[in-house]
Amino acid sequence: MRVPVSWLTEHLDVGAEVTPQDLADAFVRIGIEVDELSPLGPVSGPLVVGRVAEIEELTAFKKPVRYCRVEVGEEPDPEPDDAALSEEDEDEDDDGPIENEGPHGIKTRGIVCGATNFAEGDLVVVALPGVVLPGDFAIAARKTYGKVSDGMICSAKELGLGDDHSGILVLPPGAASPGDDAKELLGLDDTVIEVTPTPDRGYALSIRGLSRELSNALDVPFGDPAVLDNFPEAEGEAWPVRVEDPEGCPRFVLRRVTGLDATAPTPWWMRRRLMLAGIRSISLAVDVTNYVMLELGHPLHAFATGSIQGDLVVRRAKAGEKLTTLDDAERTLDADDIVIADDSGVISLAGTMGGASTEITPESTDVLLEAAHWNPASISRTARRHKLFSEAAKRFERYTDPALCAAAVELAARLLRRYGDGAIRPGRTDVGGVTLHPPVSMPINLPDQVAGVRYERGVTVRRLGQIGCKVQVSTSDQGVGLVTAVPPSWRGDLVQPADLVEEVLRLEGYDSIPSVLPAAPAGRGLTDTQRRRRAVSRALAEAGYVEVLPFPFIGDEVWDAFGLPADDIRRTTVRVRNPLEADRDRMATTLLPGLLDTLQRNVSRGMKDVSLFHIGQVVLPKPNQLKVPDLGVEHRPSDEDLAVLEAAVPAQPVHVAVVLSGQRPRAGWWGKGDQAGWADAVQAARLVAEAAGVQLTVQAADLPPWHPGRCAQLRVGDWPVGHAGELHPKVVEALGLPPRTVAMELDLDAIPLPDSRPAPSISAYPPVLLDVALVAAMDVPSADLADVLREGAGDLLEDITLFDVYTGEQLGDGKRSVAYKLRFRAPDRTLTVDEATKARDAAVAAAGERFGATLRA
Repeated sequence: MRVPVSWLTEHLDVGAEVTPQDLADAFVRIGIEVDELSPLGPVSGPLVVGRVAEIEELTAFKKPVRYCRVEVGEEPDPEPDDAALSEEDEDEDDDGPIENEGPHGIKTRGIVCGATNFAEGDLVVVALPGVVLPGDFAIAARKTYGKVSDGMICSAKELGLGDDHSGILVLPPGAASPGDDAKELLGLDDTVIEVTPTPDRGYALSIRGLSRELSNALDVPFGDPAVLDNFPEAEGEAWPVRVEDPEGCPRFVLRRVTGLDATAPTPWWMRRRLMLAGIRSISLAVDVTNYVMLELGHPLHAFATGSIQGDLVVRRAKAGEKLTTLDDAERTLDADDIVIADDSGVISLAGTMGGASTEITPESTDVLLEAAHWNPASISRTARRHKLFSEAAKRFERYTDPALCAAAVELAARLLRRYGDGAIRPGRTDVGGVTLHPPVSMPINLPDQVAGVRYERGVTVRRLGQIGCKVQVSTSDQGVGLVTAVPPSWRGDLVQPADLVEEVLRLEGYDSIPSVLPAAPAGRGLTDTQRRRRAVSRALAEAGYVEVLPFPFIGDEVWDAFGLPADDIRRTTVRVRNPLEADRDRMATTLLPGLLDTLQRNVSRGMKDVSLFHIGQVVLPKPNQLKVPDLGVEHRPSDEDLAVLEAAVPAQPVHVAVVLSGQRPRAGWWGKGDQAGWADAVQAARLVAEAAGVQLTVQAADLPPWHPGRCAQLRVGDWPVGHAGELHPKVVEALGLPPRTVAMELDLDAIPLPDSRPAPSISAYPPVLLDVALVAAMDVPSADLADVLREGAGDLLEDITLFDVYTGEQLGDGKRSVAYKLRFRAPDRTLTVDEATKARDAAVAAAGERFGATLRA
């Protein structure tokens, strides 16, 4: 929320010595975030008020261009800045010297302007030559569009008053006279503070709430703008109303103003405040409701009374009802929406936006002002359902003050009477009422215990009184001092002792609470599981993979893209009750959807060679998962309750997954790169296993979304822990991924933690290196063949590595040659070549017996 300092301090008894920075520091000290502190201006030079005397439309150009004669008072005329006239402009036809004498001897200036939102007779702000506007924008006389422009007619954005650059800033009639100093009129010595209160402090989205907070922080008197003089009693009804849903609308207030001049201009002081707060001026009636909303924090709505047919009814919508709102959008209503209706049907979406049928127009002389207290949760659901996050909905969903309804409509009615010549009708409709918040009790020294600070005597009572609580102090039967606070009507968030403690602590200053780092007990550190996770993450990062944090939720349609059968266990997911995105409302049973989505996003941004990894939890519900019980917070759950709760929580193992596309390694000065393939995915799994202290075995598998012929199952012993390989081409096409994308996913929690970490056995004796090439059937996996060679060679075989695979006509149909490097070594002696050869021959014999493999000639 943007608020000018001059408006904030209007209700505070502070002197000029309190600077805007002091106010910002006070907000931060009591827990209200300050996003920006923006002094207006600076503007130097002659900035004056002007009246548009004549407008000449220049039609020779593609865009609208106007040449205006503007009365600027008796300001002396400087000569045009010849240096500012470009050579190109000097070649154009000159329209003659600048005319300074207007009708009746009033000084005028010729100014070229491209805006069209002003007319002859309007008051505007003129920057004369020599003015420097915000952003170091210097104004000089210059020739453009065949005319000499002797100054500039300014917009609000050019003056630093807001972001509206849609047109010229037009001042209301009578706001000033031509030649008056515009800097003083605009209040360019002001400062705008942009604050972001926490969502539980809806009252702070107003000048009233923020000023009260500052009065508490600075310990200065506060004048409540909601306290109105001569507040009238209700004399009958302003309009008949029937509230059918008192839970959704606990209070509904109406006030009627007749004889209104709807075309009357909004006073400049009000327009300026709305402008600095980021709200565009529309009409007097709308501006008044917006002003009261910002001042008091309670949104209002104005109905054109002549468009209302019959009594007003506050009710829930009927499913399928239609409403065209003020933004000209036709909306289909839900049965959960609260609406205001008359005999013609729905005329307003309660707490969110009014309907177009009762909109205030220039012909609206009879206005019905409405202020109501709406159920916050209902308004929040409506705003999200219709994607209609209006300023009103933003306040109602955070809780508004129900005691303000009558004061808000009364203040709005008085403003319309003063500036729109309206007459306030005697009656006021007031249905419902204000329910006091329940009292909250706590030990009087609880804030001291929570903060670890011994506050001065009386601090707790004083601070709770400052925020508006009615406080009583008593003593319990055990002799403990108690404080009982009844929260004020605007503080619906104070419901438990912890809330009262927070108020005392923040008003005393969080900076007064000492920061003490607790000592870490000896002998404690990372668990084995935490160490393994860090080791895996470090190993993948060192191998060139980039860790990412994908969006954790998925939609059911991803399983169709993966090609999963209808009975695949991965389709059984847990639904999120309040999803961040409506089409992604499921907890993931695998890391691949989020990781592949991140890969696709990076590729769409121009990245070609991408290697990503993620370590995170997946949620694996059981087929008949128990429903999570609602245990409440009144007391500690019993052991039986906790057991039921534990059984209802689905398994959430930690997985690690990688995806690759493009080249690995990449091309460079060292040579060509290689396309990433299934072997890279398997190697990533081996890296994970090595970091986890286990060995993987690999065997062929067929599991979507991997390609049936390029998918490997990863095992630790006889237990499957994951899969790796190339994704199926249909999956790649469905997800918009690069061709030949590969992926790997492992269940880290399924990998056993090694019981011990023995030191490796290192032999000081030299190895014997031998190669062996075997001819075997094409369907014999190379990994299985390597396992048989290792078994046949015995303990002397230290390492075996596949280094070549060859197929050719001379080998015969269905045959291939597989070559391995064998490293033999004895731990206690120098191994002879004969011993190594015998071990190799035994290995070859075992391969021949198991798979029919023969030595390649």
